[in-house]
Amino acid sequence: MKPKIYITRKLPDLVVGKLKNEFEVRMWEKEEEQVPREILEKEIQEIEGLYCLLTESIDRDLLNLAHSLKIVSNMAVGYNNIDVAAATEKGIMVTNTPGVLTETTADLTFALIMASARRLVEASDYLRAGSWKTWSPMQLTGQDIYGATMGIFGLGRIGEALVKRARGFDMNILYHSRSRKPDVEEQLGIQYVSKEALLRKSDFVCVLTPYTQETVNYIGVKELSIMKPNAILINTARGGIVNEEALYHALKRGQIWGAGLDVFEEEPVGTDHPLLSLPNVVALPHIGSASYNTRLKMALLAAENLIQGLQGNTPKNLVN
Repeated sequence: MKPKIYITRKLPDLVVGKLKNEFEVRMWEKEEEQVPREILEKEIQEIEGLYCLLTESIDRDLLNLAHSLKIVSNMAVGYNNIDVAAATEKGIMVTNTPGVLTETTADLTFALIMASARRLVEASDYLRAGSWKTWSPMQLTGQDIYGATMGIFGLGRIGEALVKRARGFDMNILYHSRSRKPDVEEQLGIQYVSKEALLRKSDFVCVLTPYTQETVNYIGVKELSIMKPNAILINTARGGIVNEEALYHALKRGQIWGAGLDVFEEEPVGTDHPLLSLPNVVALPHIGSASYNTRLKMALLAAENLIQGLQGNTPKNLVN
């Protein structure tokens, strides 16, 4: 008898077919709607493998309902939606999908830099609203990117890929990370600085650090007060790393110039969120990895992790 697995969102046929070759597959058949908690609570009692997205909270209460669960395969790089400690206590493997989304997420991060600095969304709305009546010297002026200083928090794969894009704009690049990388500094021509120095010197502050207990509210009132008045904050990492209330007030008061956000503390973010009321915020619905090819690679990698785990092998992307 094939092991039973549950997939929490409708996936492309190519991915589902790969899993059906190995397992008895049950799947939530809706693509744009999250699986209800009560259904997940029922399904997890009968399965050996769970294929989930970052939208599902795989917490201790849910894991305690599992009788035969051996692996949780998360189709994302981050895994703060999973109680890894609780899974480890129960002997349940947790996997993620790093690497395949590096370049695509770096593209999106730089796109946010450009959109925020040059006020692209605001300008498009201005035109569509019929407000463009004439050309004027300072109309919709933004910030220069070429030759500016970029500061990166978290120099992992995506951070290094972002540096390569910034080099094409002749940017001065600073970084701060848990561990210094002298070889990368020499190779890419970047400089390691303290957290405070990065905030004080950067025209663009890019948040790419993982979400951990140590990075919750990593950017708050104090940090925003250090930044330049013309600075732009970019977050394509995870919501919760930037204190959203502090960011709102800093932007509202003109303490910093703008922000580009692909992630929020609660997702999907409500349309009444204060940050969405500000014209100097470019907000996106967590699409950092959203190219067709990259999402398909992520889906296939999550499937491969699940197959490896349930075949008795150690998955390549085991996080616990």
